[in-house]
Amino acid sequence: MTSIYEAIVELEHQNRPAALCTVVRSQGSTPRRASSKMLVYPDGSILGTVGGGEMERRVIEEAKQAIQEGQARYLSYSMADPARGDPGVCGGQVEIYVEPINPKPTLVVIGAGHVGKAVASLARWLGFRVAVWDDRPEFCNPEFIPDADEYHLCPLPELPQRIEITPWHYLVLTTRGADLDVQGLPALLESPAAYIGVIGSRRRWATTRKNLLEKGVKEQLLDRVISPMGLELNAETPEEIAVSILAEIIMLRNGGHGGRMFLKVAEKSNEME
Repeated sequence: MTSIYEAIVELEHQNRPAALCTVVRSQGSTPRRASSKMLVYPDGSILGTVGGGEMERRVIEEAKQAIQEGQARYLSYSMADPARGDPGVCGGQVEIYVEPINPKPTLVVIGAGHVGKAVASLARWLGFRVAVWDDRPEFCNPEFIPDADEYHLCPLPELPQRIEITPWHYLVLTTRGADLDVQGLPALLESPAAYIGVIGSRRRWATTRKNLLEKGVKEQLLDRVISPMGLELNAETPEEIAVSILAEIIMLRNGGHGGRMFLKVAEKSNEME
């Protein structure tokens, strides 16, 4: 039988999420003692146990939320009086630490031209797992883009069938034209990706959006798209554009605001005077 530690290693290898629930304190009569562990998968399936019954059901639900939010949580249960909401009657108290096992974020470069190549290289350096798509074999290969973990040479509408897109995926469309975006975006917009950005001018996106609406794509799905993508750096070269795009993704991931830190410090200095 697979141990929890072996399962965690397999999760790391497959780059998949889960949550590790550990009993960190047990007092009085409780189903399991301190150090008991349970691994919870996103679908609610488990390996191991922290006690079973109503308490375990609640822990599983908390673990699923922790996986979605990517944030650890500390749970405390009294096991005395179900009438007041306790999950048991054995009389003890138990405290459980829920630690999400977050997969490495994956950046999917859709369009392996000059900008896509620069984005892939910078994303790899920043610690992302990198997947590359293109329908041109001369671009979608390790010789042209050596910094990717996987390559997908197929029609763009088929990409979601090749990659299981999760909330830890960031989709960067650096395609060669709006026609490709119109073909590929409908399936991508249905995914739970954390970020969907499209390169190009406001006019290009306005045209793409109009064409997608005419194809029946729902407006609320189109509102997920960030286009033009990136922070305003007045970037010109592919490498500078890649910095702009990745800076925006990092800002959104970390809850930043994108303003200049120098100006923020200057404002504080003025307030102190």
